[in-house]
Amino acid sequence: MRKKIIVPAAIIVFAAIAAVFCCFHPRIRPFLKILTAPMPPSPQAAPLGDIVIDSIVVYKSKREMQVYSGEELQKTYRVALGGQPVGAKEFEGDLKTPEGLYFINDRNPNSRYYKNLGVSYPNKDDIAYAKRHGKSAGGDIKIHGIGPHINPLAHRTDWTLGCIAVTDEEIDELYTAVKTGARIMILP
Repeated sequence: MRKKIIVPAAIIVFAAIAAVFCCFHPRIRPFLKILTAPMPPSPQAAPLGDIVIDSIVVYKSKREMQVYSGEELQKTYRVALGGQPVGAKEFEGDLKTPEGLYFINDRNPNSRYYKNLGVSYPNKDDIAYAKRHGKSAGGDIKIHGIGPHINPLAHRTDWTLGCIAVTDEEIDELYTAVKTGARIMILP
């Protein structure tokens, strides 16, 4: 019985020493600052209110999503992308976020990732390209929140299977403001 108590205590002591070491080690310290820093606010922090969003532009390289009402920029959001963010989505499971012109074609108020807006990927060209390579184009690309089962710090890195992720608070706002049929242009 004594061994059962000593082994967990040794693990706890080792973990505490490792945590202290990590906090003070010069190579680890910059990563801790990144992980613990507050998320920067969106450039336009005012809520969308009753504004109707009819077009969206995503700049993958900047991890930025801009929403427009007519020609007027309403707000900019920081986004997380698929785990392999460079290049356009080609096949199911490639962890890439699509590139090109799509439309908001669906909405789900009770998604695994809190709420989501459906993106019309794949289009006929995406399907034809994948078929020529003997593969599936995939699907179920969404703009979604984080939900309760994902670490909130995950929003700082690309973690989705190809979707576009924002915070739960931001998807609440987008879910209300973005109209079904809104254009979404996803750029490299």
